[in-house]
Amino acid sequence: MIASESVSESNDNLIGFIASTVEKLSDDVGTMRQQMVTKDAFEAGITSVRGDIERVQLRLDGIEHDVSSKFEHVEGELSRLRGAVYLLGKDRPEVLRLLGQTSA
Repeated sequence: MIASESVSESNDNLIGFIASTVEKLSDDVGTMRQQMVTKDAFEAGITSVRGDIERVQLRLDGIEHDVSSKFEHVEGELSRLRGAVYLLGKDRPEVLRLLGQTSA
């Protein structure tokens, strides 16, 4: 019966090993599922941030366009004002010097 007890003990050890391995694998699968959920949330967060960046870029493009238009408007107004001052001061060399022009 000693051989029978040895086989039984060996079977018990094998069953214990298999059971602990199955438990470890089950825990590992649970951990992987949690990581996948975290990865999915992370990817959703990245997508959200990308959307925010695109919206900010669009707003910056709009602001750049508005500022550029304002500068063009101011440059046009300055050009017209300079022309008016030139016409009004064409007989006054000191005014023309202020404009950066010299009299003929």
